[in-house]
Amino acid sequence: MGGMPGLKAWVSRAPVPATLSGLAFLILFWQPLTRLGVDWWSDPEAGHGLLLGPLAVYLAWRRGLAPGRGAQPALGLAILVGAVLLRYVSGLAAELFTMRLSMLGGAAGLIVFAWGFRQVLHWWLPATLLVLSVPIPAVVLNSVALPLQLQASKIGASLLEFRNVPVLLAGNVINLPGRSMFVTEACSGLRSLTALISLGVLIGGLWLKVPWSRALLIAAAIPVAIALNGIRVFLTGFLVYYVSPALGEGFLHYTEGWFMFVIAFLILGGLAWTIAVVESRLAPRTA
Repeated sequence: MGGMPGLKAWVSRAPVPATLSGLAFLILFWQPLTRLGVDWWSDPEAGHGLLLGPLAVYLAWRRGLAPGRGAQPALGLAILVGAVLLRYVSGLAAELFTMRLSMLGGAAGLIVFAWGFRQVLHWWLPATLLVLSVPIPAVVLNSVALPLQLQASKIGASLLEFRNVPVLLAGNVINLPGRSMFVTEACSGLRSLTALISLGVLIGGLWLKVPWSRALLIAAAIPVAIALNGIRVFLTGFLVYYVSPALGEGFLHYTEGWFMFVIAFLILGGLAWTIAVVESRLAPRTA
């Protein structure tokens, strides 16, 4: 059974309430919705939302309505009131992150009002992907990026020393003979970390069956991203020292980043396959 017939049937039975609810939602949350789309398109740190947003909508549509669902108008209205209040306060403060969260809260309130909280749980994977598609606030972004920069610098400098490359590490600056490499925010690995966590949620939700295995896969994305970003810094320094300083910037430098992300994707996919095999062996045998 697909998800589309159930949703189409509901809309056809209640076209006026569905249309009015949709219009009210768009009017109230038009600003955060359009600003989110602009950030997805123009901000490299939020670019993964271009994939996650439409994918979340498709997965919700494909999964359809939950069996045993039941409308909870009182709870739905309470969630909607809270979302509207948060939208108003965040609008006064011009705080985009909470404004966008209020938009997701408003959508959750409409779902609970029409189909109950069971439907929200039924759509846990699309809901999680939507939350992950919301860009991280700049304050949090900056506080997380610096430790990642320092960690990538340490890993890269250690590997360079292991390969007998003269190196002096000063914070997130790697000093090589005749040249210094500055590990910037773009090289901190935060972008790949966000993308890999989102990928771990998606793969875990589609391939794995139990919560502990999904949590293990998502947790594994963090050290994989940190380690591979440190290796990327090492490769950049190695090529700069032994081949050409031009390899530390421009197209080739960004190509290294994409190549390391492909490796991280393969590692995460292999780990998901391994966990799935363990799942199947630990699952109780049924007659």
